[in-house]
Amino acid sequence: MHENEITFLIRGAIFKVYNTLGPGLLESSYEAALGYELVKSGLIVERQVGLPMVYEDLKLDVGYRLDLLVEKKVIVEIKSIELLQNIHHLQLMTYLRLAKLKVGLLVNFNTDNLPKNIIRKINGYL
Repeated sequence: MHENEITFLIRGAIFKVYNTLGPGLLESSYEAALGYELVKSGLIVERQVGLPMVYEDLKLDVGYRLDLLVEKKVIVEIKSIELLQNIHHLQLMTYLRLAKLKVGLLVNFNTDNLPKNIIRKINGYL
């Protein structure tokens, strides 16, 4: 399945979770519900996937975790905060680069305007 198809399904699941739960809950609540919806739709989903940091020849397991990894192709970074900051966008881009993946979604569930809080990021440094 192509990344575009996967992100389309993820976006649909994000809206379903948001419409069911609403804003204001913990990130872990949205992560569990979204993971459940994605598995229900037939996608392979991993939660809290460890991401090592590699610096030159040094590989360190320093505790970075991807919220959701879907079909081993798309990272979903979940937030439940007042306002997404530039650092959140940069964090996802760093995760994509470290994981050598092309596409990620940054989603903030703590909003009254969900469409503007689902941001697709593309890693151009593969």
